[in-house]
Amino acid sequence: MEQSLRTILTEFERTGDLHYVDRPVDLRYELGAVLALRGHGPTLFFRRVIGRDWPVIGNLLNSPGKIARGLGLEPAQVQPALIRAMEQGLPPEIVPEGRSQEVVHPEPLDLMRLLPVPTWFERESGPYITAGVVVAKDPASGRRNVSIARFRVEGGNVLLAGIAPTHHLGELVRRAQARRMPLEIAIAIGNHPAVLLASQMYLQLGHDEFDVAGALLGEPVRLVHGRTVDLEVPAEAEIVIEGAIHPEETMEEGLVSEFHGCYMAYGPGQAVRVRAVTHRRDPIYQAIAPGFVPEHLLLGAQAIAATTCRAIRRVMPNVRQVHLTEGGMGRLHAIVTIHQPAPGDGKRAIMMAMAQTNLLKLVIAVDDDIDPTDWTQVEWALAARMKGHEDIMIIPEARADRCDLQAVNRTVTKVGITATTRPDDPQSSETARCRPPLDVWTRVRAELDTY
Repeated sequence: MEQSLRTILTEFERTGDLHYVDRPVDLRYELGAVLALRGHGPTLFFRRVIGRDWPVIGNLLNSPGKIARGLGLEPAQVQPALIRAMEQGLPPEIVPEGRSQEVVHPEPLDLMRLLPVPTWFERESGPYITAGVVVAKDPASGRRNVSIARFRVEGGNVLLAGIAPTHHLGELVRRAQARRMPLEIAIAIGNHPAVLLASQMYLQLGHDEFDVAGALLGEPVRLVHGRTVDLEVPAEAEIVIEGAIHPEETMEEGLVSEFHGCYMAYGPGQAVRVRAVTHRRDPIYQAIAPGFVPEHLLLGAQAIAATTCRAIRRVMPNVRQVHLTEGGMGRLHAIVTIHQPAPGDGKRAIMMAMAQTNLLKLVIAVDDDIDPTDWTQVEWALAARMKGHEDIMIIPEARADRCDLQAVNRTVTKVGITATTRPDDPQSSETARCRPPLDVWTRVRAELDTY
């Protein structure tokens, strides 16, 4: 099986979801503006990038339907598949050679001229690599970690790494610093959707995300040994950057965009010294538009929702689904569906979701007859099943993530709303939804396109 970005592009071309942009496009702001303005539109393949030889692909996974097709699934199958992949991972396979190393650029390097990296926003201080899947190893255990971080291109062979301190990569950097050694990394650009999604999973440190990607693919991810680092990298990636983070060498980052669409100032980042760049003979550079843009929001939302659902289900098996809304920035607002909720189940699920995922600050619990992806149905549940004086839970001064715009001293007020039926309430039958018998409803819904 081909495990590359290209197999998805071929599929999207067949379904009409791929659009080729033939007019010249500037990497400085213009390309990013096109991706943002075409937020839910087709995947865009920029064939003529001014001043660079390589094309750029963007808006690859900018809708739930395209994420599902990228995995060979229907949208409703994605969350169950992600949960299974976390629980039944498939370890990667080391192969002797891969297309990601067909061409090797050793030092000296000029990354600014080699890579077609966009500059996204007017108050950011430079161009950022945004779709780079980072491979690193724990200096103590040797266990692999796979994630995504932002990297600003500085020129020459230097990058700035912007890493959230709560993320596992940040912990690995601290462990390397304690040993007074650099942390080797490899940044793979242009990956199969299974690798992209797996890199976003909230797993325990030491749980190899390539195992999750393999389960999503249905076969082991093929990896090759790095040329200049003691790491294994995807054999069918488009481009791989090999180097090391030097924790002691800090660089000021300035303002940087976040998923909520506003700027944040996080302070200094760490320097990355690049040792080599490898790539296919005809590489395609992949970019994910950062900020409040669909692809950025959806990739995180799908992964966070699946890990949150898995955690709650371990204690509450009647939880069916967790959905993080796009309007809630794919991070902060969640809908939890519950099958036949008992008294108190709604509030219990809400508290567990917030405990599992620190980012969440609005969680709504509904019955599983509500489609959590349809805000009209969720709002109906609020109107029909919520009793404001009983069902709105306000938690002041709860711990928040550093990126929350409303946080004060790293705390924020969180809100939980229960909008479920009440088996012990004589009025509850009045909120049962009117519909034909369930078997008829299910059959017609499955065959609706034939009518």
